[in-house]
Amino acid sequence: MNSVNLFSPIVKSLLVALLAVSATAHAEDKKPAPPAPPKIDAAKGATLFSDGDAARGLPACVSCHGAGGNSTIAVNPKLAGQHEGYLYKQLVNFTTAQRNQPVMTTYAKMLTDEEKHNIAAWLVTQKPTAGAAKNKDTVEMGKKIYRGGLAEKSVPACASCHGASGAGIPVQYPRLAGQHQDYAFTELGLFKSGARKSVEMEAIAKRMSDEEMKAVSDYVAGLK
Repeated sequence: MNSVNLFSPIVKSLLVALLAVSATAHAEDKKPAPPAPPKIDAAKGATLFSDGDAARGLPACVSCHGAGGNSTIAVNPKLAGQHEGYLYKQLVNFTTAQRNQPVMTTYAKMLTDEEKHNIAAWLVTQKPTAGAAKNKDTVEMGKKIYRGGLAEKSVPACASCHGASGAGIPVQYPRLAGQHQDYAFTELGLFKSGARKSVEMEAIAKRMSDEEMKAVSDYVAGLK
């Protein structure tokens, strides 16, 4: 019977390969498990939205965004019925260079990741109140821009991303239907100046005049 030569080049190569595989497997066994996704609790989000957290100096969201997320202050957005993923993303963005707004940046940084999820999960369940277009002289201009864009300025139709009814697309594009005119116009201005970051929206807003931005902001307020 022939014996195996443990020192032959082939056997030595096989042994080295086996040891390497074993070491890799052992190292992978030691890798920490990925963190578990947060357990989302909309009820906790409702409490935080309505009551805040006095112990941390965190005010109630309701004081600015209204009962059920239906703000009655024209410069503060309605949040009721907004897409959960989009709301969470914006709360995260307020803690980065994506969105820098003194009030919201301060409060967003005070929220844990789980709390951001909880608030977003509750707001998406709330029924948004209807809005209305106010300027009859520009409503047709706003309608044209929203539905068909401005071809001569390479401005696409708002509806192509935000939907014909302003319902938006979860995570990517927000619901616009019924949003306050003043808030929508202000945000377009921030995109235009580059103060609010979005490659798509910055490019679009920079091609629009203030009159056009006001017209489309008024039009979306009346969408349902």
